[in-house]
Amino acid sequence: MNSLTKPKIINEYFQENGYVLVEDVLDPKTVLDPIISEYEKVLDNLCKELYEKKEIKSLYSDLEFDERIIKVYNETGKDYAYYFDFHLPFKNVKPDTPFWCGPAVFNALINKNLLDIVEELIGGEITSNPVQHVRIKPPENRLPKDEDGFPLIGATIWHQDHGVVTEDADETDMITVWFSLTDTPVEAGPLKVVPGSHKGDLLTHCLDYEGNGKEFKKARQIPKKLFQHEEGIPLPMKRGSAIFMHKRTVHSSLPNVSNRMRWSFDLRYNPTGQNTGRSMFPGFVARSRNYPESELKDPVLWNNMWLECREKMSHINQDDSDDVKFSRWADGHPDCEV
Repeated sequence: MNSLTKPKIINEYFQENGYVLVEDVLDPKTVLDPIISEYEKVLDNLCKELYEKKEIKSLYSDLEFDERIIKVYNETGKDYAYYFDFHLPFKNVKPDTPFWCGPAVFNALINKNLLDIVEELIGGEITSNPVQHVRIKPPENRLPKDEDGFPLIGATIWHQDHGVVTEDADETDMITVWFSLTDTPVEAGPLKVVPGSHKGDLLTHCLDYEGNGKEFKKARQIPKKLFQHEEGIPLPMKRGSAIFMHKRTVHSSLPNVSNRMRWSFDLRYNPTGQNTGRSMFPGFVARSRNYPESELKDPVLWNNMWLECREKMSHINQDDSDDVKFSRWADGHPDCEV
């Protein structure tokens, strides 16, 4: 199913399949291009920082974003995801840990067309859930390898978004919104979903599990033996489209084997008043039909919320301490035996 437009059909398809792909949600010129321009400045600042530290040989300012970030990753042997992410790590946050909460990013989070569809699925009192990421995934064959010989940034293993939040959000009607800033054909590594899997339970997510492939060992994942993984289907899409997904829909992403970068946003929303599953991180009211004055409209305030969060996080979850839980999973579950 490539395109759906009528709200009732969108909702019916979502309820039956656990996801729905809707075309022409986000205008490329007014929503996506400003994000790209904003991130070009973030990359510029990162290059200046690394150049001053003599970790790269040049600023590479003559290169386009894709080529420039590939140069940085290869020359340093590292990825710098948190420089671009509107999120923070769970542990060892410092007062200057980098993140990016810019106005173009914020404008995408509160985009009217996007929220119209979210409202159709969960109602008109909508909180922007702080489980959110930008995913910058260059072609695998142009990335350095990790210590095990696998690409520094690869495919995403099978999981449910319900599985990445704490038990506090078990009753939360959380949905995921995934969209790409660039066209994402199959070879570029789009999402892969198992239709109807949302009708089942939350599945066990295992760490240090080799049954899905050694390249995924370090990622928290669902063993393929626990679900019908062969029923998974890829969802290639054009820029401007968006996927809306139930929190228990089992999904992954394919590797980027194209010759261009795959660049996506991974957002969450839930009804206001329900637990976000990340109590330490700041959500905000994105839309309220009953109390419109409660909506956050100022990107500066949003950025300040994350600055305050970073300050608080710099005093907790340091080294081996676990003051605030971010995971629900204990190791040693029988499902995790290979």
